[in-house]
Amino acid sequence: MKKYFLGIVALVLLFALTSCAGSDQNDTSTSSQGNDNVQTGNSLSTEAENGDSAESTEPEILVAYFSATNNTAGIAADIAESLDADLYAITPAEAYTAADLDYNNDNSRTSIEMNDPDSRPAIGGDSVENMADYNIVFIGYPIWWGQAPRIISSFMESYDFSGKTIVPFCTSGSSDIGSSAANLQTLTVDAVWLAGQRFSSNASHDSIVEWLNSLAINVSAE
Repeated sequence: MKKYFLGIVALVLLFALTSCAGSDQNDTSTSSQGNDNVQTGNSLSTEAENGDSAESTEPEILVAYFSATNNTAGIAADIAESLDADLYAITPAEAYTAADLDYNNDNSRTSIEMNDPDSRPAIGGDSVENMADYNIVFIGYPIWWGQAPRIISSFMESYDFSGKTIVPFCTSGSSDIGSSAANLQTLTVDAVWLAGQRFSSNASHDSIVEWLNSLAINVSAE
């Protein structure tokens, strides 16, 4: 009788152990599937994050110019429209008169300013409040006495151009951009200057776009 009872007890214990072992295997399997789901989720999340970070942003572009007789203004407006850029007119606090622009008169205002490298005519109107937002800045001006007007020097010294790409352009009847851009470059720190371009006042839109598309910057002109 005792042997029969012990046999029954042994069978009960064996069944209980088998059930526990099966239960442990099911828990392990479920846990493993859960970890696989977490890894897949992390992988998808990482891909989404990488996709977001890979999105490129268009550079912010400013076209700043000074134009005493509106020749440079027309070229600057064409550049800004072609690049969908912001346009800023550098206006003198005291406008230039025809007499001021008389280069045949040694005592004219512009003659006096251009003969003095330290001359810094005051700029009027609103300043560029968000200059820090621009990656690329085009600087336009007429050629006076082979150089950029001194008010351009005033403008260059009014802002921090470090880390920006600067693209100079000028207008003239015949004179090239010459050393004007190189002299302006000395007024900036840690800026990247591209080679400048001279335009006639009646330069065609196609010639301007061709120049813009030749530049080593991430823009496309139309």
